[in-house]
Amino acid sequence: MEMNFYIFFIAALVPMFIGFIWYGPLFGNAWMHQLGFTKESLQGTNMFKTLIICFVLSFLIAFALMPMVIHQMGVYSTLAGEPGFNDQTGEAFSYFENFVTTYSDRFRTFKHGAFHGVIFSFFLIMPVIGIQALFEKKTFKYVAIHTGYWVVTLAIMGGIICQWV
Repeated sequence: MEMNFYIFFIAALVPMFIGFIWYGPLFGNAWMHQLGFTKESLQGTNMFKTLIICFVLSFLIAFALMPMVIHQMGVYSTLAGEPGFNDQTGEAFSYFENFVTTYSDRFRTFKHGAFHGVIFSFFLIMPVIGIQALFEKKTFKYVAIHTGYWVVTLAIMGGIICQWV
């Protein structure tokens, strides 16, 4: 199963691009208000360092999305430990080659990947943010702002990965 690893680098740019818009003109003031920030308090941040770390973490997220948005990865991971699979020999490898030849293009669309990105956002990201918000005594608005960001971000990342990896 061949993959285009360059797509992960492109997908890793999505959180920064969406974040620039989401936490800027769209919801920047509401976000700052929820956290008690002011424009002055945010000054002095080393943005180069922040963006580099953000890119690395976003790359990890993009890589983690792959098995969630590409169903064929489940078959690969199931068979990868079978005898001869890594040497491209044996019954499991033959089965996998046949499977990929027959089904490799199933559910490999931007729309399908975006769907899984949204599902992942609501079933994992939103609960994590919600739990943190409860203990940090944050408001529903705080949860909505951050969850909305991740829904849009992971939908686009999932779509990119599913369509082009």
